[in-house]
Amino acid sequence: MPRAFPIGLTPPDWLVRNLTPHRAPVSRPAVARAAVAMALPLAVGLGCGQPAYGALASMGALSGVIGDTAIAYRMRIFNIAVPQLFGAVGVTIGALVFGHGWVAVAAVTGVALVSGMMSSIGAVASVAGLLLLLNCVIGAGLPLPGSWWLAPVLMSGGGLLVLLLALLAWPLRSGMPERAAVADTYRKAGDLLAASGTDAYEDLRLAVTRSLNDSYDVVLARRVFHHGRSPDLVRLLAQLNAITPVVESAPAAHQRGERLPAAIPAALHLLGEAVESGSTTPVELRLPAPADETARAVDHAVRHAAGVVTDVSPAPLDDRLGRPATLRVRTARATRGVLLSAASWRYGIRIALCIGLAQVLVSTVPVPRSYWVALTITFVMKPDFGSVFSRALLRALGTVAGLVVAAAVLTVVPRGWADVGVILLLAPLIPALSPRGYGYQTAAITPVILLLSDILNHQGTGLVVPRLVDSLIGCAIALVAGYLLWPESWHARVGDRLADAVADTAEYVELAFGGHLADPAARARTRRRLFRDLSSIRTEFQRALTEPPPHGRRAAAWMPLVVAVERIVDATTAARVRVRGGAAEPSAAEITTIARQLRELADGLRASDVLVAVRTDLTGPSGSVLEPVRQEVAAARTIASPH
Repeated sequence: MPRAFPIGLTPPDWLVRNLTPHRAPVSRPAVARAAVAMALPLAVGLGCGQPAYGALASMGALSGVIGDTAIAYRMRIFNIAVPQLFGAVGVTIGALVFGHGWVAVAAVTGVALVSGMMSSIGAVASVAGLLLLLNCVIGAGLPLPGSWWLAPVLMSGGGLLVLLLALLAWPLRSGMPERAAVADTYRKAGDLLAASGTDAYEDLRLAVTRSLNDSYDVVLARRVFHHGRSPDLVRLLAQLNAITPVVESAPAAHQRGERLPAAIPAALHLLGEAVESGSTTPVELRLPAPADETARAVDHAVRHAAGVVTDVSPAPLDDRLGRPATLRVRTARATRGVLLSAASWRYGIRIALCIGLAQVLVSTVPVPRSYWVALTITFVMKPDFGSVFSRALLRALGTVAGLVVAAAVLTVVPRGWADVGVILLLAPLIPALSPRGYGYQTAAITPVILLLSDILNHQGTGLVVPRLVDSLIGCAIALVAGYLLWPESWHARVGDRLADAVADTAEYVELAFGGHLADPAARARTRRRLFRDLSSIRTEFQRALTEPPPHGRRAAAWMPLVVAVERIVDATTAARVRVRGGAAEPSAAEITTIARQLRELADGLRASDVLVAVRTDLTGPSGSVLEPVRQEVAAARTIASPH
């Protein structure tokens, strides 16, 4: 019989959450690209008698490997090429100020401010800001070989090699990633309907939401490149839009408390196969006759999706979600938003403060190869990557694990061509372990960077102990100057966002039952925004759970309210489906009462961060389609109604 931990030795929940690896599939093509893209430049450099040049190009390839996460080929161009451009600017600035004392301190601190502010724009801008600062720190901290322009060219070339390898199959597989994403949404929708009335429904609903978000991101990103009418894109968007009624019918089916016939989810899996293959052969649906209004809604949604999937020439694009703006317009909006956003300035100042302190420290105290302190802070302090505390902890643990591997490699493996073999073995671990968690990513990256640094500096095992000390110094600066000195906590950031989502839910309730006066386009946009925002908020709360007390405890207290708001949206969607299936429309008074209750809840969340349960009197006509919505709203107000 296993012995339990003594109470005093039981690890706290927040620590267990931080160290538990995430479940994530490994992309075999990404693993292969990492091995080739990082080993090839080093091999070429050795063959030409310039191993330092090869090491620089491999460092650039490392940044490309980290950004090689997109599914669609067009998105890979943005995810890899745009950050490489900013990385080239960063290393150029760093190289120009190398050895210039306080000028270098000021320059790197200024770049840190810009990098932090860029993080609020989006995922691509965040990675671009990360490379801007990382390469600037490297350029300002290391004597790079050759002229000032050579390092940017070599490092950018290494990153673009990853992009080239990622695009090799584009001519043969054009459109396949987009079709695969939409097909995955069809399959997950089938799994969701199969789980209706069971305990597995909630987890599968979250999976469908993530899949829908990913599919719209991929398909609409492709749409930006098509200024004219593209038949393939029209068909793909029509197929994606057609699955939305199916997803909307799932909450109504779940409310019945009974499992749907197996033929319904099986039909959606068949449609997913047709989407992925591009087939236009009609799919034979053997669906049972619907017995009630909910079953009729599900049946109608599935049959409509089947018709759209196999339609060779679907109707023109339904622009309810809006066409993405041009790159120039989005760039102008992002720039304006960053400059006028208090949050972006706050993030930028936090990173700049930490980087500035690190640069001052290493300028006044002899620290060998001190650039590693600022590199550690850069990775830990990226505000959009999660909890600063958790990342500092995982960075320290991951660095220790990586240094053990690095010490063994530097001790046993001689310099030269053997380094190529080591990189060939270690590089694939980066894309393989990165999805598991930040600590695992750090453990994979650390030995690779140290090996490449050794090729530049020839310090051997002398690199190991200084790197550990530098990492611990960087983590300490990030924790004190970037975490403890800032009174902001997770609830100030996430609580306001949750309040906004509750207010948007009130708007959605009003739009869902507006009859002929409701704008279908506005309803679709509100629904998609709600789904995306709630998914993002849930992710933020899950990150907050990895914080030590009291922040993690507060996150745990608020999490039921996040679930309650999701259930309100589901109940509203289910009621709308029932009305479309023939149920009576709710009265205007019912709609107004529910919307008012939701807005009162949103106002209360903004006014206080202390959640207190209260009694809520929310009644209405018996038999109304909004009765489940009223119950969910009452439950939400009971869970969390501040004074």
